[in-house]
Amino acid sequence: MKSTRSRAAAALIVEAARVQRNLKELMGALAPMFARVEPRLQSAKYVRAVMSDLPKRNGWTIAEKAGDLTPDATQRLLNRARWDTAGAMSAVRRFAVTHLAAAAGPVGLIVGALDESGQEKKGTATAGVKRQHMGCAGGIDNGINTVHLAYVRADVGHALIGSRQWIPAEQISDPVTAITTALPLTLRFATKGELAIGLLRDAHADGVRLDFVAGDEVYGACPALRAFLEEHGQAYVLRVRATFARTLGGGTCMSCEQAVAKHCKQKRTWTIRSAGDGSKGERTYAWAWIATASPEHYLLIRKHRTTGELAFHYCLVPAGQPAPLARLIAAAGLRWPVEETFEFGKDLFGLDQSQVRLYEAILRHTVLVMAALAICALSAAAARRRTDTQAPPPSSPDQKPPIDSGMSPLTVAEIKRLFNAATAPTHRWNTPPTGQPGDAATKHAPDGSTAAPACPPRTPSSANEWRLPY
Repeated sequence: MKSTRSRAAAALIVEAARVQRNLKELMGALAPMFARVEPRLQSAKYVRAVMSDLPKRNGWTIAEKAGDLTPDATQRLLNRARWDTAGAMSAVRRFAVTHLAAAAGPVGLIVGALDESGQEKKGTATAGVKRQHMGCAGGIDNGINTVHLAYVRADVGHALIGSRQWIPAEQISDPVTAITTALPLTLRFATKGELAIGLLRDAHADGVRLDFVAGDEVYGACPALRAFLEEHGQAYVLRVRATFARTLGGGTCMSCEQAVAKHCKQKRTWTIRSAGDGSKGERTYAWAWIATASPEHYLLIRKHRTTGELAFHYCLVPAGQPAPLARLIAAAGLRWPVEETFEFGKDLFGLDQSQVRLYEAILRHTVLVMAALAICALSAAAARRRTDTQAPPPSSPDQKPPIDSGMSPLTVAEIKRLFNAATAPTHRWNTPPTGQPGDAATKHAPDGSTAAPACPPRTPSSANEWRLPY
């Protein structure tokens, strides 16, 4: 036990230093995006503040954490300062991809996971706000939606590398709304699938290579997105509805539901495989696939082993690329980490706490939160193999537990907590207590000044008392 705790304490100190280096590196990469030094320095304060343990992140709390008297500098950074927001997102993207690739090495699938995330709003003055379906609200609510692209490396880590806010067509066409929310003059209405095309085009321009693009029914139902991916020879595994129809190998056009009813009756048609680890262990399902009239396209069907619920995927594997069933299943399973990324981004860094209304300001908040998330996520990915020393699971019910159970890999939340603990301001033991002259807290010195009573140096009561928490 002592050995494990010592290793854990050492690992925490090492990883805190790694976070500090990553923070310095990324802020250095962002520096050329700013026209003036003041917003550049303020952006570093902003990133550091959203990485902190603030329970709520808004203009006032971020300003207080940054050491500012008012939120003016923070509001200026988001709303009026001159800096290249798109260039900053590109810098975050290159930073995330480079570090995750270094942590993963040459092995493992690389998936670009598409999904949207919402933020509930109470008023009507924010860019993009309207009553719409929002996953965070569990239904229809007032808020904004943003499409994100996550870069996922199997068994290593993941980070957000692109974001574009969805703006309703009626707001773009209304000149008053467009002016009050500062919508760009060049902005044109785009569906979420079309926004995804822009994100993938930006990633491609930065040299990002993906084995597969994955997404839910919103993206599987977008013909323009599928056409874009096929034109660029990009493999994909996209969820589609049960009514999605395609021509199968026999020349018959039928929906996914009809195809399963006709071709997947036999038990031997299905194979039991894991789609990867989930919050409750391995996500094991029954899987089947059906060839289409195109030699490069397949229908991939997932069936819940208990309820029998079906989920359908439309897949493209360009000629010359490997297309085993196991590879498609793995790609389908790697869509889920984007949900974990949203959870981390919202709960730990305030991704959904933008207290701004203008289009560009919302995007700038998102970019700076993406930077904070990437710093901690990449630090966790780099530490994964070194800190994951868990003992293997028991092979039999009567197997005795190991003497040393080892350590679980550090998570993004633990990396963030560790960094905040390691960089917390130190307090001097002999700091004079506050109080008015003559109070019990202070006494007059012979020269008439107020001095704190002498306080002997404190010693730890145990060897572990001053160690970092873990």
